Amino acid sequence: MPNSRNKGANFERSTAIEIMRHFYEELGIRLTLKRDLEQYRAADHGDLIPDDPTFPFVLELKRYADGPIGGRDVWWDQVVKASKAVNKYPCLIYKYDRRPMRFVMEAQTVFSVYDMPQRQVPHAKVEMELPLFCWIARELWKP
Repeated sequence: MPNSRNKGANFERSTAIEIMRHFYEELGIRLTLKRDLEQYRAADHGDLIPDDPTFPFVLELKRYADGPIGGRDVWWDQVVKASKAVNKYPCLIYKYDRRPMRFVMEAQTVFSVYDMPQRQVPHAKVEMELPLFCWIARELWKP
């Protein structure tokens, strides 16, 4: 039986590498992400820390065999709480076995990229793949 903590740590490392590679190859942006070891000692921390404090997202990562589309509500609640603590956008990244990695953020975050009028859409989320997440992050990032 696999150790779930090791599985999560390996997913955090590999996801950090994948996101950094994509930012550089597709957007020409050098971004360094590292695991936040404080997440094990204190609440309200994301899983990955960017080298640039102006990066607009708190990233919470989950790796499981299976689960619901959009991830579990408790995962979303966790990243929302962590993002409010540092005044950033929440982003849940999850992966189920034999399925692609998925990125979940608030619909309001996507609206802000397109300069759409601010709409009150409570609890509305958008799920996407890595390229769209990187594009949105680039548009919101003001280094």
